[in-house]
Amino acid sequence: MAYWKHESAIVDDGAQLGDDTKVWHFAHVSPGARVGDRCSLGQGVYVGNDVTIGDNVRIQNNVSVYDAVTLEDDVFCGPSMVFTNVYNPRAAVARKNEYRRTLIRRGATLGANCTIVCGVTVGAHAFVGAGAVVQKDVPAFALMVGVPARRIGWMSRHGERLAFDTDGLATCPHTGDQYKLSGEDCQLIREGDLK
Repeated sequence: MAYWKHESAIVDDGAQLGDDTKVWHFAHVSPGARVGDRCSLGQGVYVGNDVTIGDNVRIQNNVSVYDAVTLEDDVFCGPSMVFTNVYNPRAAVARKNEYRRTLIRRGATLGANCTIVCGVTVGAHAFVGAGAVVQKDVPAFALMVGVPARRIGWMSRHGERLAFDTDGLATCPHTGDQYKLSGEDCQLIREGDLK
């Protein structure tokens, strides 16, 4: 495969990296990792063995993607954000058989310095703000902030905050995509024609 790595990066034998993926300074990709096409693994990134990363994923500097984490296509991981895989870690107690799986759905953004507590699913195109701590599942398109993270709005696929009318409809001004809000569920109902 035609990936590129900086001379200081380590890609262990057995790791699978897709075409046009870049592995930057001092990154380490473990032997069981699967990384898709057109990804960027920033300086100091670590990718564990039991990790699957889709296409076009951007992982910024100083992020560790530990075992039992899956990132779907087009996920953005901001600088120094944190994944966990054990809910109640103790140095003196081995809990490798207790890893909780974490799933980050397509197009989600995880802001700088946020923490994703293991065992949750972050929905497609959700947006987790910088420094937030996510302890439970996040719906698609949700805008999450704070400690613990709480939903304060909804975001379009383009990354714009949505303003819903009284009928529960919103349109992204950049793409023309239309969204429908029903209670705690936001859905894309029509793709726009704008670029």
